[in-house]
Amino acid sequence: MPHLFAPLPLGPLPLANRIVVAPMCQYACADDGCANDWHVQHWGMLAQSGAGLLLTEATAVLPEGRISWADLGLYDDACEAAFAQALAGVRRWSPLPVGVQLAHAGRKASTHRPWEQGGRAIAPDAAHGWRTQAPSALGYAPDDPTPQALDAAGIARVVRAFADAARRAARLGLEVIELHAAHGYLLHQFLSPLSNQRTDGYGGPLEQRMRLLLEVFDAVRAAVPEAMPVGVRISATDWVDGGWDLPQSIALAKVLDARGCAYIHVSSGGLHPAQQIAPGPGYQLPFAAAIRREVAMPVIGVGLITTPEQAEAALAQGQADAIALARAAVEPALAVARRRRAGRAGGCLAALPARVAARIAAHAAARGRRQRRLTRNATVPSATAGAAP
Repeated sequence: MPHLFAPLPLGPLPLANRIVVAPMCQYACADDGCANDWHVQHWGMLAQSGAGLLLTEATAVLPEGRISWADLGLYDDACEAAFAQALAGVRRWSPLPVGVQLAHAGRKASTHRPWEQGGRAIAPDAAHGWRTQAPSALGYAPDDPTPQALDAAGIARVVRAFADAARRAARLGLEVIELHAAHGYLLHQFLSPLSNQRTDGYGGPLEQRMRLLLEVFDAVRAAVPEAMPVGVRISATDWVDGGWDLPQSIALAKVLDARGCAYIHVSSGGLHPAQQIAPGPGYQLPFAAAIRREVAMPVIGVGLITTPEQAEAALAQGQADAIALARAAVEPALAVARRRRAGRAGGCLAALPARVAARIAAHAAARGRRQRRLTRNATVPSATAGAAP
């Protein structure tokens, strides 16, 4: 597989091959944002994968930016110290470059863990809950608590928080920073006209909806050494009429490319419960290919890429410069072997230990029920609903 195992320069950082372990939320912290023994095991396993780069899970830059109370953070000294301890255990046994995905969940924060109550939002006055923030006072789901629309001071605090977390990442010796502007989280919320209905300089025309992400990128880029690549993950489309789409993604990618972005990681969806996605093998690769034709920086493709042959073909056809794998990177080798012996191309739950399979199945079922309920109740907001000054 000459393309998949060819080296790739990610800015000044050389990768040994073009396989990237994508960020995967673990929901394993103890309500303090601190990494623990689970992260030592999880990162350690992924660091033995032979990939070219490992990106850790979405890591919040503020406590209120966590998706759930159990999410990882990098917003204070305790988080930094715990991250350093977990990372040291990985470094002891693997030279694999490790990066961190910095994130703020915005209106999709303050939730249960996905396998508990379907990942529903938690009220601000309930245990493990807090008031969420967003570009406009529009909740993700009809029954979610209304988020607080960020004012100018709140936006400035978010930008500082990303820069501060980036400095912590640099002190930790992490090799890459990825900014999470996908899947309906805060930076994506500012990009999309479905969630951003502001009437100030951060809303309205595309250039103003891009403003927060560009301010965050510039602040992070200035906060870390030049040798540290800073990339961005985006959702190329909301999969909803009138929302963020591929032409806007291409425009954003060109601006980021001109600003020195090291790469763009192309996913999709997650912003609105009315999304209509038709997933299939490599279903997001056409978005990556379209963006790749317009920029010089490397493009990472992701989404239902499950075999080496599929990844090699995507690279050979010029759809992406690297391939990100998530579930395919964590499937135990024993499960793969059992599945292959049984002649199954999919359905790996049957090959997993019963307790692990049950938890994964419960997680998927709960998310599916919630998505169906949200889709039934979803309405696309009017042009003025929840507008912020």
